[in-house]
Amino acid sequence: MGDVISLMERRARRAPAAVPAPPDPAVRGPGRPRVTFFFDLVSPWTYLAAERAERMLPGGRWRPATGEVLLGGRTAPDPRDIVRRDAAERRADELRLPLIWPEGWPTSGQGAMRVAAMAAERGMAAPFVLAAGRLAFCGGYDLDDPEVIAEAAAAAGLALGDALAAAAQIRRDGAMERAAMRLLRHGADELPAAVVGRRLFAGEGRLAAAPAPVPRRTAGPG
Repeated sequence: MGDVISLMERRARRAPAAVPAPPDPAVRGPGRPRVTFFFDLVSPWTYLAAERAERMLPGGRWRPATGEVLLGGRTAPDPRDIVRRDAAERRADELRLPLIWPEGWPTSGQGAMRVAAMAAERGMAAPFVLAAGRLAFCGGYDLDDPEVIAEAAAAAGLALGDALAAAAQIRRDGAMERAAMRLLRHGADELPAAVVGRRLFAGEGRLAAAPAPVPRRTAGPG
């Protein structure tokens, strides 16, 4: 275990051009495109992006998607070699963020992703992702450790029993895989990704190019 974050202490204290994106079935307000932030907790790039996503994409929905799907059909080295290379660590240095490879990475994390899916259904994905990402990539903890899931669930206001039950619900995997397939069909080659209206911005380095939604103005007097 890493020493950056103590779970017990925490408890005690309690950019390329955009391409067309898949249509978003949700209703959008006039003049305000729907924003969706797609993430995979296993990816260090999601951790690096999530720290800024709420500021860059205010009011956006957070949705889990299976990052491995985006590698389907490619001839590539072992995924753990791809993301362990210097690029992720160099980017973390640029952002002045710590980056510690968590225990069990990248073979663990599916249970935490299922909890993230439940959190997304309840509008609580952002705090869950932020807490889980920090525990994993700042503290070096295994994403699927029940203690980590419990800590991240508490940060998101999720009941512990609900979170642990969701972590075991294999039925949630299909929806996350389908979300990734839709992104893949529309040109996404990596996660995280943001869909702003009908525009897709795939990859942590491209999110800064995504236009922030403009809030609707309310009519003033007269």
